[in-house]
Amino acid sequence: MTFFQDLLATIQGNESLLLMLGLVSLLTFVATLFLIPFLVVRIPVDYFAENKRQTSSWAEQHFMIRWTMLVVKNIFGVVFVVLGLAMLVLPGQGLLTLLIGVLLLNFPGKYAFERWLIQRASVRRAVFWLRKRAGRPPLEFD
Repeated sequence: MTFFQDLLATIQGNESLLLMLGLVSLLTFVATLFLIPFLVVRIPVDYFAENKRQTSSWAEQHFMIRWTMLVVKNIFGVVFVVLGLAMLVLPGQGLLTLLIGVLLLNFPGKYAFERWLIQRASVRRAVFWLRKRAGRPPLEFD
């Protein structure tokens, strides 16, 4: 029982921290309601239809542009993965946010992991629903 009393005392001593965490949670929830559908409908229809990774559209750009885009894309990917993991227990679209984060990251085995993740029934159903609602064709698979 002392654990809960200590927890209650800590919460009562940090009301401003609790308010900040609540506001951040609300802000990320609202942001994902708009950002996730925006990104999901922009996944190319044939992205999952091939067994090997597609080359990026900016792979032929200047070295500095390519590396800047790579770093920025991976930073956003990490942010989305962290938010997606948090949203598995907090309000929000956790699995979709994780999918977007993984799509943005670069790591070995990424494409196989993306294909595994999109095969989850809840993720696939949500992605198909968002794409249908936006008037986009469903994703194609092998």
